[in-house]
Amino acid sequence: MCSSDLSALPTILPDFTLGDLTGAPRSIRSWPGKSMIVNFWATWCAPCRREIPLLRELQKQHGGEGFQVVGVAVDIREDVAKFVQEIGIDYPVLVGKQDGLDAVNKFGQGSIGFPFTVFTDDQGRIVLFHLGEIKKAQADVLLGAVREVNSGKLTPEAARVVAAKQLQAMAPEADEG
Repeated sequence: MCSSDLSALPTILPDFTLGDLTGAPRSIRSWPGKSMIVNFWATWCAPCRREIPLLRELQKQHGGEGFQVVGVAVDIREDVAKFVQEIGIDYPVLVGKQDGLDAVNKFGQGSIGFPFTVFTDDQGRIVLFHLGEIKKAQADVLLGAVREVNSGKLTPEAARVVAAKQLQAMAPEADEG
């Protein structure tokens, strides 16, 4: 489900700092000038685990054009480090248990479940919010909307409307694939 009602969300990606896989503190704003794909997940979450290969592919395909995937694992560092090694996550991962939940709460959505992903433009403005596992077709629409904002063709608000219509039109196929 992609939410076009983002009234509770902040307009700018909230700053938070969590440990990376080594435990070193890292701010979510460590990637200035990048369009962020911030994915909140946990090792025990089956849909989270299923969407990681797509997130890896998005980073590989779109990193060169200024997109940065960052995983935020709300989990135990040792479990996350082991899982990252097993599956081969090659984008940055930040980890936190209670401080991870505190980061989630900065988005004003309450306890919404995992996974959820926030898409920002290259100025750090929140463009889209997606609750649940992202499929390839949905990702294409969401990234396209962010590109339109980055190019100045759409405001974040207008991009939400356009993306919502596109996602609604493809809803049956998106669930399958």
